[in-house]
Amino acid sequence: MDIRIGQGYDVHALGDGLRLVLGGVEIAHTKGCIAHSDGDVAIHAICDALLGTLALGDIGKLFPDTDAAYKGIDSKILLHKVCDEIYSRGYKISNIDCTIAMQRPKLRPHIDTMREVLAREMGITPDRVSIKATTTERLGFEGREEGVSAYAVALVCKE
Repeated sequence: MDIRIGQGYDVHALGDGLRLVLGGVEIAHTKGCIAHSDGDVAIHAICDALLGTLALGDIGKLFPDTDAAYKGIDSKILLHKVCDEIYSRGYKISNIDCTIAMQRPKLRPHIDTMREVLAREMGITPDRVSIKATTTERLGFEGREEGVSAYAVALVCKE
């Protein structure tokens, strides 16, 4: 059995009056991500982790922010395309683990929905998707509510 692991990281600044989308779910908040796409740091980190499993580069290589085709794009579309790359090479996604760092709003009420949405987009079951949220105890850019970051690890296998 061929088992591969990859890790991903993404960060976006927050701006007043913008949409906040995390894990494929729109969350009510006074701030949202400043980004070329919808700025979903969780999906972007997961995409990078998945791409890393097979040494396929990063999300910026496949979907450059200089390409107008990706302006405002729903990151679930990007995730679906990344999964197609994984599956087309004969691998399956074993599991995903993602941590989102953000001071506010509280993300716990949204995590189960994120897991369901992400699982559906990746063609796996929600028990294979872990989403965790943390504040940074008011430390760093996340703690000052200037931005949001996400870390992800992916495991894929080929029998």
